[in-house]
Amino acid sequence: MTDSVRQWEYATIPLIIHNTKAILDQWGEDGWELVTVLPGPDGNAPVAYLKRPKA
Repeated sequence: MTDSVRQWEYATIPLIIHNTKAILDQWGEDGWELVTVLPGPDGNAPVAYLKRPKA
């Protein structure tokens, strides 16, 4: 693998409907980039998928 290939680490986090913005803002401050938000396994609570470059 060459130095020009970026490696990522990933996280999935449950989102609380009434506090979604604050949760995503906090993860963003820690360097995480939002990839997508999808319904959770129960079909109600959304789940955020995030990524950031590995150090």
